Amino acid sequence: MLSTENAVIEILPGSANDTPAAEVYRNLQVLYATRAGEQALDREFGIDGTIIDCPQENAQVLLAAEYVRKTEQYEPRARVVRVEWTAGKSQDGNMTPKVVIELV
Repeated sequence: MLSTENAVIEILPGSANDTPAAEVYRNLQVLYATRAGEQALDREFGIDGTIIDCPQENAQVLLAAEYVRKTEQYEPRARVVRVEWTAGKSQDGNMTPKVVIELV
């Protein structure tokens, strides 16, 4: 099962300590933790939650594309470099995305 609520965001190079990087980091945290359709004035804002119902391999590809598309649309100061998947510590099959971002 894929989890989108706890997506890990990494900004290259370094960390999110300076003001613009910290702002981009916060914006992406909100974007990735929101399901599409929850935001009243912008129903497109957020990640499509129906993707996780697909088979795991398909869902990983679709979610990676969703992260890229939504990042381009809502945070033009960032670009997705890659999306990595980390398995949970238990054997329940949970996978958590790690979205690696580059500031542009």
